[in-house]
Amino acid sequence: MDIARPDIKRKKKRRTVVWSGIAVVVAALAAWGVMQLKPAAPTVDRSTIWTGTVKRGDLTIQVRASTGMLVQREDSIKLISAQTDATVVRIDDLPGTRVGPNTVIMELSDPELNQKVLNARLALQAAEADYKSLQATLESALMDKRVAAAAVNADYSQDRLQAQTDKQLYDLGVISGLAYQKSRDTAEQLTTQHQISQEQIAVNLRAMQVQLASAQTKVDQARAQLDFYAKEQAALHVTAGITGEVAPLPTPVQVGERVTPGTSLAEVIQLNKLKAQLQIAETQAHNIQLGQPALIDTHNGIVPGIVSRIDPTVLNGTRSVDVMLEGPLPQGAVAQLSVDGTIDLAQLHNVLYVGRPALANDNSTISLFKIDPGGKGATRVSVKVGRASVNDIQVLGGLAEGDTVILSDMSRYDNVDHIRLD
Repeated sequence: MDIARPDIKRKKKRRTVVWSGIAVVVAALAAWGVMQLKPAAPTVDRSTIWTGTVKRGDLTIQVRASTGMLVQREDSIKLISAQTDATVVRIDDLPGTRVGPNTVIMELSDPELNQKVLNARLALQAAEADYKSLQATLESALMDKRVAAAAVNADYSQDRLQAQTDKQLYDLGVISGLAYQKSRDTAEQLTTQHQISQEQIAVNLRAMQVQLASAQTKVDQARAQLDFYAKEQAALHVTAGITGEVAPLPTPVQVGERVTPGTSLAEVIQLNKLKAQLQIAETQAHNIQLGQPALIDTHNGIVPGIVSRIDPTVLNGTRSVDVMLEGPLPQGAVAQLSVDGTIDLAQLHNVLYVGRPALANDNSTISLFKIDPGGKGATRVSVKVGRASVNDIQVLGGLAEGDTVILSDMSRYDNVDHIRLD
């Protein structure tokens, strides 16, 4: 028969309790250890990222336009206005027509102006006739004075010689003193008459010049009046004045319409005179200065230029910047063509720089993943950056020349400091 052993039963029960306690403690320790372990570094596909290497050298700080287009330069547009009251009788060239300087775009009619031209031409002819008549009269009077002066001069010369001869005869005792005195008095009298006749000719010449100048003024006035009306008459044949293309007007004139001086008749634009108008973000436009170099990409060629105007107003967060083009335009460059543009703001010499990371701003501290020496992973580092350009950014600290960093957006890995590259 079996003998009961209560002490053995108690020992077995104690062992069971002890081992159970040990198992619980081990499980708790294992769970705590697992909780203390860091998560494994995530793996990133190398083909999904783009990297850049830190370099040393010269860095051009540029700003890129958000949008841009080619527009007409101010000096490429000629607005033609009416110079007199007239009626539109014919329109020869419609908008879109290529024209030359002498191409007649439109013809006007003004009968009153035609009459003014005729009257002015007749007035000029009358003034010219009066001038010629006065000139003939004055020259005839002057000729009479010269004839009289010539006669006086002949008598003067003869009597002066006679006086000289009589003096010699008197000195020899051939003639009396009374005869010599009479001869000398006659010579002196004719000398005075000779001087007066010469003075009369000089006075007549001056008077003639004054009278002819007055008559010439009337001729000039008549001619100026005729030229004025003739120019207005010529303007009735509205010509382009430049080589270009007729542009549409907001309110075009019609045949039969009566126009007044100053009415816009036509607009001609020179197609090859274009400038680039760029829209620059307000936050970037404050560094732009007049005269800074720029490059305009027409998508069919790149044209250099310089900043010629900066609009002081802000519209929808951007400012308008005009760039005067300095090179030949590529084929297909026309007004309203969309273009891209970059403006050079400054040149930094002998600095560290790297490709501009996503979401990187000027003069800030950012974190980047630097590729480990083995190239199998990347570790997060803090990088201080300076001035930013379109594609590059200045490195002030945190990286050395030759370091390679990940430039693409890594915000999804903000919670880790190390990644593996596959």
